[in-house]
Amino acid sequence: MLKVLVVDESSERADEICLSLVRAGYLVSAVLPNAMDLPRHVAAMSPDVILIDTESPSRDTLEHLSAINRANPRPVLLFSRERDAQIIRSALRAGVAAYVAETVAPERLGAVVEVALAQFEEHQNLRQERDDAARRLSERVTIERAKGLLMKARGLDEDAAYHALRRLAMARGRKLVDIAQGVVDGASLLM
Repeated sequence: MLKVLVVDESSERADEICLSLVRAGYLVSAVLPNAMDLPRHVAAMSPDVILIDTESPSRDTLEHLSAINRANPRPVLLFSRERDAQIIRSALRAGVAAYVAETVAPERLGAVVEVALAQFEEHQNLRQERDDAARRLSERVTIERAKGLLMKARGLDEDAAYHALRRLAMARGRKLVDIAQGVVDGASLLM
């Protein structure tokens, strides 16, 4: 059962949301009256989903959501009466998975949560792919620099330089990129 942290200034609205969430099969872990100290509450409670209902998201709320998205990302649903495109973009940049600019019927809340979960997962997968591609590119650049240094220092061709790095990595039981970084670091000390 997924735990949902609800943030709403209106206790009446919060009660309705909590009832709808429970009926949809979710567990409400806590209800907060505002987003003050939201990162601390998220770290302490570790909810699976954050649902915020507000008239208009404040700059502080969006900053808190950005901090959570960097340190401890999780799906965030933001229900707001604010329809300003700039605020919606800011909310999405802060890590909001679903920005809903209208009141949702109680029987549809579960479906909205599921859409937000799917959006969040897709965003996290894309983020992971981006990070992996950046890491692989960085490793490739380091290996190419190390090969270039070996080619220049030892008069090796590209293939021989690569195999020298690979043999050393295997002999020391380390990653090829770590050996390459050592070659690059060593060369920078000598120059």
